[in-house]
Amino acid sequence: MKFLIAAFFSICLSTTALAQDPHMVDSLENMLDISNNAVQKTLAVYTLAKEFRFTKPDSCLYYANIGLELIKDQAINEKIEKAGLSHYTEGLYECISIAFSEEGNDSIALRYISKAREMAEKSKDQAFLNRITEVEGEIYENIGEPGLAIPYIKTAINNVASKYMKEIYTGNLASCFYDEGEYDSALYYLKSIDSVIIYDDALNRPWPLNHYYLGNIYWKKHNFEQAMREFNIAQLFSEKSHLPYDLCQSYMGKAVLFQNLNMVDSALWYAKRSLLLSKTISVPSLSLRASTFLSTVFESENKVDSAFKYLKISNGIKDSLFNKEKIKQVQNFAFNQKLKEQEIKEEKDALRNSIRTYSLSAGIIILLLFALIQNRNNRQKQKANLVLQKTLANLQSTQAQLIQSEKMASLGELTAGIAHEIQNPLNFVNNFSDLNNELITELRDEIANNNFDEVNLLAKDIQENEQKITHHGKRAEAIVKGMLQHSKSSGGIKELTDINALSDEYLRLSYHGLRAKDKNFHATLTTDFNKAIGHLNIVHQDIGRVLLNLYNNAFYAVNEKKKQYPEKYEPTVSVSTKESDNKIIITVKDNGNGIPQQVVEKIFQPFFTTKPTGQGTGLGLSLSYEIIKAHGGDIKVDTKEGEYTEFHIALPVP
Repeated sequence: MKFLIAAFFSICLSTTALAQDPHMVDSLENMLDISNNAVQKTLAVYTLAKEFRFTKPDSCLYYANIGLELIKDQAINEKIEKAGLSHYTEGLYECISIAFSEEGNDSIALRYISKAREMAEKSKDQAFLNRITEVEGEIYENIGEPGLAIPYIKTAINNVASKYMKEIYTGNLASCFYDEGEYDSALYYLKSIDSVIIYDDALNRPWPLNHYYLGNIYWKKHNFEQAMREFNIAQLFSEKSHLPYDLCQSYMGKAVLFQNLNMVDSALWYAKRSLLLSKTISVPSLSLRASTFLSTVFESENKVDSAFKYLKISNGIKDSLFNKEKIKQVQNFAFNQKLKEQEIKEEKDALRNSIRTYSLSAGIIILLLFALIQNRNNRQKQKANLVLQKTLANLQSTQAQLIQSEKMASLGELTAGIAHEIQNPLNFVNNFSDLNNELITELRDEIANNNFDEVNLLAKDIQENEQKITHHGKRAEAIVKGMLQHSKSSGGIKELTDINALSDEYLRLSYHGLRAKDKNFHATLTTDFNKAIGHLNIVHQDIGRVLLNLYNNAFYAVNEKKKQYPEKYEPTVSVSTKESDNKIIITVKDNGNGIPQQVVEKIFQPFFTTKPTGQGTGLGLSLSYEIIKAHGGDIKVDTKEGEYTEFHIALPVP
């Protein structure tokens, strides 16, 4: 994203203060944990999602999804509109689109920006539509299709009234022409912009990228003196505005220019500065360009050791980018799989309609055949029977096709779910592993230079990254274990089991397990066991696993509500047993926040979870559902949002 970032300062909540004061980010994140005001929380997550959309896409997606869940409450949504944020939902979709585009998932980014466009078109807000049009153009440019991006950006330029935004969009249009190799057109649009774009009036922060592109164009035209002037301005503006990404590009522009002027020492100096800075902001594409340039220049100077050193760095970055590309392919596979599911659903609907029509036609034919049978002889009756048999065979064949289509749709849904859930922790593991490889290389260099203060800092960074790798590795492990448990058939043997004792045992096990992790957590446990129900023939371990899942969810729910209402709320989890209609009923109830009605029907689906990312795999309840069904029983949920959740397990008595 080149010129687009400045356009977002026109949204109702400004993130300038956040960019200048990281402590405000911490304050907003802390407020999410302690605030009971739903409107304050929605505004906080909106501000955080906007702040992280370019720098931390994963964090942006996390907060944006929290915001979308919060405004499902109609009362909160109305208060948000009264606060002046009439385009809150569209803004969240826009943030999600930008985050996915920054991660390279442009197909998904286009999907979310399309949602934002649909909502903006209904509200007929032209200013918001202009911004969305610009984002669509940016996504096409990121895909590597600047030719497709140009019409979108031109539309935004023609419709926007603000001179400032028109200049931002014009700069973006120039970058598209530059990427297309049309340097004269790019130069024309860049020269039409004011020499200094101030994108932050409060802090007088100038925008450097138009000068960076002017420098590149003059370099292409062999006007080296003018190119150097533009690169110097770009460097000055980048430093003044605290924009490290743009500063890296300015350094590399000067490095390439000095190489063309045979000023090798200056070229190497700026390229090294670009590489060092790009590592601190974790932008592999910039690091790759700088390391490749350094390797090439050292090789031309016959400095083999230095050339080999930077070649290794370059190859390491290429491997990292290749791994990220593979992850992106998996993500895009999941998205394409969703599209295939939609196509299969449409085919099934068409097939059902065909079956209805065919069945009606077959019924009419059968009636006609019976009428003819009354007036025909036995031979004609036999012919009629043959027609009926053929019709039945066609119907059976059609039914088999329908069943196969449904199986393929289920397989596609499962595949998409697995790809979506597992790619996130793997993304973290790969990123931090790549970063550690680079840090280890720097560590060796500092050891060789006897710079042990820097060695200690690098070692501390490596240790922190390893802790993050372990954390996200365990997340992936939990997902895989959940899938394995979900897929394997139970090998347990049914045996007579005291249901009351089993329910009480796993209640204590779950509670003390949570207390071991959080000493500050307390809850009231209540039991109401019917001693007359006796023993039941079940697989002890499987039913225990179901109860443990329900208890863990219950304690999680009351613990989260306790964080919201630390003074006026008493966490309570209760379990009871009874016999009714020749069935044993086990009831697990908590007085937590309940489950939103719009998602109640989805809670037993694989990979569906209401917990934040990293705190649940979405497999516990679906596995519990399969275990209870395998025992010939049933599991249901009764909930009221904000008050309680109650699960009822019904097991048949032989």
